[in-house]
Amino acid sequence: MNFKQLFKSKPLVIGSSLIGALLMLMLISLFYTPYGPNEMNPSMRLAGPQLTHLFGTDNFGRDIFSRIMNGAQTAFLIGFSSVAIGLVFGVLIGAIAGYFGGWLDEIIMRIIDAMLAFPGILLAIMLVSVFGPGLNNTIIALGIMSIPSFSRIARSGFIQYKEFDFVKASIAKGAGALRIIFYHILPNMVSSLVVATSLRFSGSILAEAGLSYLGLGVQPPNPSWGRMLNEAQPFMINAPWYVLITGMVITIMVLGFNLIGDGIRDLYDRKG
Repeated sequence: MNFKQLFKSKPLVIGSSLIGALLMLMLISLFYTPYGPNEMNPSMRLAGPQLTHLFGTDNFGRDIFSRIMNGAQTAFLIGFSSVAIGLVFGVLIGAIAGYFGGWLDEIIMRIIDAMLAFPGILLAIMLVSVFGPGLNNTIIALGIMSIPSFSRIARSGFIQYKEFDFVKASIAKGAGALRIIFYHILPNMVSSLVVATSLRFSGSILAEAGLSYLGLGVQPPNPSWGRMLNEAQPFMINAPWYVLITGMVITIMVLGFNLIGDGIRDLYDRKG
């Protein structure tokens, strides 16, 4: 696959542009924000968008644009960390179940089925309620929530590929299980795992926003888009820009990763 093929995929180009813009905003926020994210100015309370405050101010007079920029750090950190946890443990569990099969597969998949019986967000709420709210616990909860989907994808891939001739030939030559898993089968599953990772990222962003909206995720004063949406709700009439801008940023992030996932899937489908 070359760069020309990548640019032919409109969903991939649009999604990458949206996520690239938010990623650039996040990187800039590491060094600069127009105002301190938690800097209050009561005299500018609920001021509308203007040159000095591009997105207006919130109910404490804090600059919404600065908080959106800083909140991007939280969104990307939680997204990448939780997806990494789900990807590593999910693929490992799915690989063991799919490759070895038998009673081990039955036990593992019954546990995964039990986890899937709970809606993901309810499982995350339960975990955060038990261990307490906060950034680290939110990442762990969302990471655990991501494991079942990755494990099922990995398991189905390993069940399929272990029957291929090149895998059987490697076994006949004396290759060990670890070499076959990591050297022969996993590289062939990259496309499906990349698509799943992209879609899971958007799901983690939505789940974090939901948890923070309910007060179970990132705690103040750390900016979180979900908590900002919760804080904006009582002022929908007096300051509609607060709700609209925050909701729009979350939508752009989720839409961007979904488009990237769809674009990558389309490219590999054409290639196949």
